[in-house]
Parts: sequence; C-alpha cells; structure tokens
Amino acid sequence: MFEEIVGSSEKLRRVLVLVAKVAPTDSTVLITGETGTGKELVARAIHKRSRRAARAFVSLNCASIPLSLVAAELFGYEKGAFTGATHRRLGRFELADGGTIFLDEVGELPPETQITLLRVLQERTFERVGGSHSITVNVRVVAATNRDFRAAVEAGKFRQDLLYRLNVFPIHVPPLRERVDDIPLLLEYLTERFASKVGKRIGRIKKRTMGLFQAYDWPGNVRELQNVVERAVILCDGETVEVDEAWLQRESPKPTVAARGLGRPNENQEKEIIECALTECQGLAMPFNYALQFTSARAAGRLEQEDQTGEVLWIS
Repeated sequence: MFEEIVGSSEKLRRVLVLVAKVAPTDSTVLITGETGTGKELVARAIHKRSRRAARAFVSLNCASIPLSLVAAELFGYEKGAFTGATHRRLGRFELADGGTIFLDEVGELPPETQITLLRVLQERTFERVGGSHSITVNVRVVAATNRDFRAAVEAGKFRQDLLYRLNVFPIHVPPLRERVDDIPLLLEYLTERFASKVGKRIGRIKKRTMGLFQAYDWPGNVRELQNVVERAVILCDGETVEVDEAWLQRESPKPTVAARGLGRPNENQEKEIIECALTECQGLAMPFNYALQFTSARAAGRLEQEDQTGEVLWIS
C-alpha cells in the first residue's frame, strides 16, 4: 500500500517497484519529474518503508528560501552569526538526524551551498553558520528536481561532483499525460476525499467530463487535477460531478478539424479527421480509437448530445 500514490498504470508500477527496492537501504535517492507529479509523495513513501520510518522526515523546498538564508536553514546558525541571530538555531540536517531529509528543487541551491552539501554527503559532517564545531549527523538524503541537471552542469550552474553524489539511485516520476489510464482511479480517490471534507456524497461522473479529463494534457499534472476536482466537488449540487470545459483550455490551443467541421463529414473531411486524431493521440497519450471517436464526434456535432445523459457509476 502506497498512501496517496494512486494508479495502476505500467509506468507508475515501475516507480513503485523502485521505491520498494531502495526504501530499506540508506542510499541517496534523486527523484526527477515535472512540477506537480508527486515527487514528495514518492519521497515520503521511501521514508515510511525504510528503517528510519519511526524518526523524522524533514522537508525543505530549496527554491522557497532566499539565497542568503539557504545555508542557515539547512545547517543552522550560532548566536551572533549575523544580524538578527539572537540565539542558536538548529538546521534541517540536525532536525533530521536519524531520519530522512527531503531536499525539493535541489537544483536551485546556490554554488556555495552546493559545496557544503557535497561535504555533508561525503562525510556527514558540517558546521553551523558562524560556528567552528563540526557536527556529525546520521541522515538519509532524498532530493528532487524538475530541472535538467545535465544542462545545468553544462551551463556551470550545478556542480557535476554533487550531481554524482545525489544521483546514486534515480527515480523518474512520469507526467500525468503519460499515464492517462490512472485518471479514473485518481478521479475516484480525489472526489471521495474532497466530497468527504465538505459532507457530500458524489458517486457518478459525466461521460463527457471523463472524456475531457482523459483528453487534456495536464501541464500541472496531478496537482492541477487535484485543484480541478476540488473545484468541481465544491460546485456540485447533486451526486454527479462534472466540469466546465473552459477549465481545461490550453493557453494556445491549435485549431483542429474537430473545431471546424460541422454536420456529417464528407470523404475529404474524414481524412482530415483521421489525421487530426492521430495528431491528438500522439500529443495527448491516449488510445487512437478513443482520439478518433472523440474527434469525429465533435466534428459531427454529436458529442454534446450523447453526453447529456451519459454517466459513469464508480461507487457501488
């Protein structure tokens, strides 16, 4: 059981297999993937299945801390180390001693902090800012990034030796558009969760809404899906959830045959519809037969009519 990691697609199963294999070890893990794919959930799953599960899981988003304060946040500081340091403060590494530290967006660390982190990974020792006493910690490091580390190294923005230290056991979390088969399960899980919070019972979803969810490419990944489902649950007045198609509009939509064609397509239009379906299938990672059906139905103006009564029951 992987809490909150929902899905049964082949790509997600591969991720979970890697999590199960690396969790019992103390190896450093580097999780890569686009924003919103659930990298922190993977990190927490690794911690919960490790020998350190009873100890602290300390998380830090490196991009959210001002560059001048990153070192103090990670390694702590002594009283008087800088203006405003009126007392000693422990850093995240000390707080995670015996447990796991999760460094999200580790690619955003400034060069001077990268050097210190490299030493911590090598020797598990560091000094607080303004201090001279070496502190030893027993901590497992799990890092994550949505950046292309290879390009950052080539551009001189990230140390290659630090990348080697972090990239002991890489895990790539696929974007949602590459695991469309997981969307129905995610919808069920998220709808039940948000409905429970607001005291609603929602057990059905419009077929049209399911089609929209599976056709959309989700640039914000699971985080975007979560936000859309929460909004839909709040606005839902009955037991059937649906969404406004405008919520899932791309910023720069490309005109398609489906958008232009009205009425029953002729032979030339059918050819264009098939070509359009192939394009959408490749771009949206959905089965060709679904893309063809979706595109041709829109072109013939029949999709809206079919969806007015179509519902999918997912809760018995």
